[in-house]
Amino acid sequence: MAEGRGRPADRATTPSAAPSGTPPGARRTRRGRPGHDRESLLRVAVALFNERGFDGTSMDDLARELGVTKAAIYHHVPGKQELLRLAVDRALDGLFALADELDSVPGRAVDRLEHLVRGSVTVLVGRLPFVTLLLRVRGNTQVERDALERRREFDRIVAGLVADAVADGDLRSDVDPATTARLLFGMVNSLIEWYRPQGHIGGPDLADAVAKVAFDGLRTRPTG
Repeated sequence: MAEGRGRPADRATTPSAAPSGTPPGARRTRRGRPGHDRESLLRVAVALFNERGFDGTSMDDLARELGVTKAAIYHHVPGKQELLRLAVDRALDGLFALADELDSVPGRAVDRLEHLVRGSVTVLVGRLPFVTLLLRVRGNTQVERDALERRREFDRIVAGLVADAVADGDLRSDVDPATTARLLFGMVNSLIEWYRPQGHIGGPDLADAVAKVAFDGLRTRPTG
């Protein structure tokens, strides 16, 4: 679910004694060391992973981008794999939070499916760099393989909803439910290729557009 590359946070400033001749109330500022918490570190790392690829980004690259030493990074995380895990979990946790809501969504299976599709667009928009990275993992590391397994679990939830909606007579039955699920989320996932937060369309409007295209084409029509 791409933002621009992260930049180091502004250096902290601290008041210091004003030199002689300085007008009353005026202050000088003294530069301090750049500060980064784990969240800002993660966002910069994700931007680099998306730009250069996870394998193509070294800890040296990340340290240069942040303007800190590698030791400063290791203060927050044990290494690059942990940054990848934190990033893909940010995307996956958003999707599974939606799945956890399904039992409380009123209506039929098709209504729960639409809720899941709309919510997934919202997650993509709100966590765009993280979802982008998730969709690019290929299973080269254990972290990536774990992420892919969670994605397959989510796909099974979607396919189950599609099958239930077909059984209810609300979705067409001439397309395999697993294929329908892949097509639905293929459309959602394709948003990472062109959606930009600074564009003219926001998350709610984008979710509406996806739902209209998907469900107006999938719903059965009354006969007679």
